[in-house]
Amino acid sequence: MARLEQLLGRKRLLRSGAALAPYESDALTAFRAAPVAVALPEERAEVVEIVRLCAEHGLPFVARGSGTSLSGGSLPVEGGLVLALNRLDRILQIDPVDRVAVVEPGAINLRVSEAAAPHGLYYAPDPSSQSVCTLGGNVAFNSGGAHCLRYGMTSNHVLAIEAVLPGGEIVRLGSRSQEGSGADLVGLYVGSEGLFGVALEITLRLLPRPPRVFTLLAAYPSLAAAGDSVSAVIASGLLPAAMEIMDRLAIEAAEAAVGAGYPDAAALLIVELEGEPEEVGAEAEVLRRLIDGTGPSEVRATEDPGQRAAIWKGRKGAFSAVGRLSPDYLVQDGVVPRSSLGEALARIEALAARHELRVANVFHAGDGNLHPLILYDGRREGELERAEALAGEILEMCVGLGGSITGEHGVGMEKRAYLPSMFGPDDLGWMRRLHTAVDPRRISNPGKVFEDRLVGEAPALSASRPHPLERAGILSRE
Repeated sequence: MARLEQLLGRKRLLRSGAALAPYESDALTAFRAAPVAVALPEERAEVVEIVRLCAEHGLPFVARGSGTSLSGGSLPVEGGLVLALNRLDRILQIDPVDRVAVVEPGAINLRVSEAAAPHGLYYAPDPSSQSVCTLGGNVAFNSGGAHCLRYGMTSNHVLAIEAVLPGGEIVRLGSRSQEGSGADLVGLYVGSEGLFGVALEITLRLLPRPPRVFTLLAAYPSLAAAGDSVSAVIASGLLPAAMEIMDRLAIEAAEAAVGAGYPDAAALLIVELEGEPEEVGAEAEVLRRLIDGTGPSEVRATEDPGQRAAIWKGRKGAFSAVGRLSPDYLVQDGVVPRSSLGEALARIEALAARHELRVANVFHAGDGNLHPLILYDGRREGELERAEALAGEILEMCVGLGGSITGEHGVGMEKRAYLPSMFGPDDLGWMRRLHTAVDPRRISNPGKVFEDRLVGEAPALSASRPHPLERAGILSRE
């Protein structure tokens, strides 16, 4: 602590209870832990020195941006250090020729698009929290957003990363080139949830702004009908930029919070088309015919920027708006095949009734990424435990339907116990060995992704065939 204070000064090393309180939790408020201190670096050299001090003394640390993680991924380690990176928020370069942006980890997602706008460019991944979430956090959890159906996740838009590994070594992964070569180490780092150290500089791919955008809002008398319409659109061959669904509870919350002007319905479907004017015009006609054939109670379509902004304001504000309906809630992040959406939603409804809890559904319908918000009151005895049990059953259902335990929120603290439901012993063994190779002392965001046990206790590996990590030359069995 004395050396950290010498590096940062007293004002940028928080140690009192009141100053630490805001950092004790991320957006998954059911988990809390008290750090020994919070460091507020302002330059990359300070981040490197802090990590090296932690490595020297075996002090666990957690890098944190705005704390919007919904999986407990940026929860502090009890007695460890928090590196709050919000002051490293510079956009270092916007290159309109190569169409790249170079940013620090504390840069806010939306500000990249704002900085690129004069050049007719933008950054595509758009999490609901994009006005406050940081690029470092987006990289850590491979964030997606409403438009990931067409444009992909964060991993599809990160070209290069400069990072300090848990031992203090600085590495550069990838390059500015749009075409990579060799092992995809950037892809390996993106989504690693802070286990591989701290990103210092991130090079992002920028896209041209689409010249025409068409947004359609359809109201349905049932959630199942809205889900069936998604299957109809995808089966037609259309590839919208976004397809989102909200149920009645989510609509009620969004209306109360932002007054989006949504129709009264059991479910809403939002579909957005982007591209060249002629392409969007032709696809919009096809989309209108398809939607009209799925039995909506009301359909609205617009290309007006103000009306589109109102539609998306309600959807993007839905998570926080649900706080008006319940003092506490858990957000799940499972994925199911699109063909199983209707079945998944019906089973979530039945599970919620069995646990006597309400669930608001808001999700990326186009890629089957469910976000059921489980409402509970933590002041009532046993209600948090019922909510967690329901969340676990939803994850098990997703895996059973051929899906995943997470689409974009990560594993964090919340889903560690469910990794074996999705991955076999060999896969888990390689994950832990890779983790150990990068962070043998387990000081970088320990306790996340894997259950709390020594990483060397991984299951034995099969000798029957080489693993892709072996073939790529990244890791050996020794």
